[in-house]
Amino acid sequence: MKNNISQLLLVIVASISLISCSSNALTNKSQLSLVSDQEVLTTASAQYKQFLGSNKVVTSSSGSYSTDAARVTRVSNRIIAAVKEYYKSINKSSELESYSWEVNTVVSKEVNAWCMPGGKIVVYTGILPVTQNDDALAVVIGHEVTHALAKHGNERMSQGLLQQLGGQALSAAIASKPQETQQLFTTAYGVGTQYGVLLPFGRKDEYEADKYGLIFTALAGYDSREAVRFWQRMSSANGGQKQPEFLSTHPSDENRIAQLQSMMDETISKYYRPQKR
Repeated sequence: MKNNISQLLLVIVASISLISCSSNALTNKSQLSLVSDQEVLTTASAQYKQFLGSNKVVTSSSGSYSTDAARVTRVSNRIIAAVKEYYKSINKSSELESYSWEVNTVVSKEVNAWCMPGGKIVVYTGILPVTQNDDALAVVIGHEVTHALAKHGNERMSQGLLQQLGGQALSAAIASKPQETQQLFTTAYGVGTQYGVLLPFGRKDEYEADKYGLIFTALAGYDSREAVRFWQRMSSANGGQKQPEFLSTHPSDENRIAQLQSMMDETISKYYRPQKR
């Protein structure tokens, strides 16, 4: 009897997965989608506002981090322009109509950056000593923006709703279990330092974000080859103290660098158009 119930649940989950799939505009890949774009955008906007309200945001106009904030804004705006150019080139500009881009720099020792759905970007000051220059910063921002465009977080959110909340609609989950849903959202979209929730999907998403992040970096006029040097610096900063790849959602530094190098020549030749700084 127990086995029959388990088999039935597997069939139900598989059926939901098949019915609730959509094709991503950037990658053209099919992905699980139990949440509507409008639900995600509304939730992201609220979560972004809440995050900014509880963290120290710096501006480019004044303060000790004003130069850093100005750099983040400048580089981000060029990446955003490159994204729009790329989507225009593949006749999918309409996919960006719902995006309301926003860029903020937050004072934190955390070596991190992320982009929520709708183009809500945050860069932590803690990552700037590792990026060191505009090219590497562009690599990071291009990578994080790709996560949003490829809807990696949406897919993880859908997986979480299916696994943890029984496949509830996002609006129903927020109403019935707001704390659990908020935790699921921040984990799915990489806000904070929680990893390892959905292991099978992490490395695939990271490699995909690396690929298109390099393209956007090059289109923005930044040197994508700095990605290799950035990850070498990240590896050094970690001091070799990192989980084995099979225990982490992120690829090992060595495998990531090798993957980046394999894509570099084509990216540079097809997309890199150096611009004056």
